[in-house]
Amino acid sequence: MTQLESFGDANVKKILLKHGVKEPLFGVKVEHLKTIQKKIKKDYQLANELYHTNNADAMYLAGLIADDEKMTKDDLQKWVKAATSNNISEYTVPWVAAGSPYGFELAMEWINAKEEHIAAAGWTTLSGLVALKPDTDLDIPTIKSLLSRIEKNIDTAKDRERSAMNSFIIAAGTYITSLTKDAIATAKKISTAAKLPDAITYINKAVDKGTIGKKKKTIKC
Repeated sequence: MTQLESFGDANVKKILLKHGVKEPLFGVKVEHLKTIQKKIKKDYQLANELYHTNNADAMYLAGLIADDEKMTKDDLQKWVKAATSNNISEYTVPWVAAGSPYGFELAMEWINAKEEHIAAAGWTTLSGLVALKPDTDLDIPTIKSLLSRIEKNIDTAKDRERSAMNSFIIAAGTYITSLTKDAIATAKKISTAAKLPDAITYINKAVDKGTIGKKKKTIKC
């Protein structure tokens, strides 16, 4: 924590606060967090200790160094409840949950949560799973049904949840070849009033690059 504090930058902190990151935090640039990550690599215990300081910089670092496969359901439930900053609920927790043995199960639970940050974490975890896992390890019919669910519910969802739903449409269309047409069809039907990124444009860019269905090795950044 002393090292993190030494990297704190008032201007970075100001920017993070404007983007939905909540106090306490020092305002550490991601490049400094990655320098620490390279030295530590993975550390299950330290990740949990850092996360439960409730300092946003420490929580983000926790996600980078977490040993995802060692995370328990109880760990992940505690993490998602505490993830009230946007960068933690939509980056840190989904990274770790998607890499754990419980990602799909918990994501399907979280998308039903009343708390906006937990629902957003659920949808983002699902996006991470489709980006990482081979299609043979995914429940394709359920994922397809989620596109229909989004079509019906996105206009009434809360802001962060709506954004995460839109990202899921992009992820499903980009990383699952058999769902590209379904994702584009869903994107065409949803309202544009919410001023969300155009999912069709993002998916078509992947089509043009020939990267549809190409999975990621990691989603941590």
